[in-house]
Amino acid sequence: MTVNHHIRAQQYLAKALVEEPDARDQSWLDAHLQDCAECSREADRMRELLRAFRNVPVTVPHGLAARTQMRVRLRAQESARASTSSTLLWIVTAASWLLGLFSAPLIWHGFAWIGAQLNLPRFVLGLGFMLWWTVPALVAVGVVLQQKAVGGFAAGKKH
Repeated sequence: MTVNHHIRAQQYLAKALVEEPDARDQSWLDAHLQDCAECSREADRMRELLRAFRNVPVTVPHGLAARTQMRVRLRAQESARASTSSTLLWIVTAASWLLGLFSAPLIWHGFAWIGAQLNLPRFVLGLGFMLWWTVPALVAVGVVLQQKAVGGFAAGKKH
């Protein structure tokens, strides 16, 4: 497969407008521009065009830079709060699971005692035990989803 040297040179020239090319690419491009008049003219035209763009006066609304910096700072603070909130949620969730794991036998004995006192079938005890653990988790999930929905609505309303 052959590589078209002119296309490669154009790609390197375009890349050089955005970032510093590495030494190997730059040396290849310099050698190619010395040998190829067409690509050399193209490079000159690109440099002239870039100089012309740099000389175009641009007016920016007063305070734009300050407003942009403020928005960037606010967004960074929001991200930091979200990260802290997420970490706290994971810690609370892990603690809840550990407490649930260690307290499950005690809770089951409590349900068994209530079932013996009230003469309830084992199915009702199992259902009660299951609800004892799932209802708080479902409420927590509902709260988190509701907060995300309200946060998403508020964020969408700002823009």
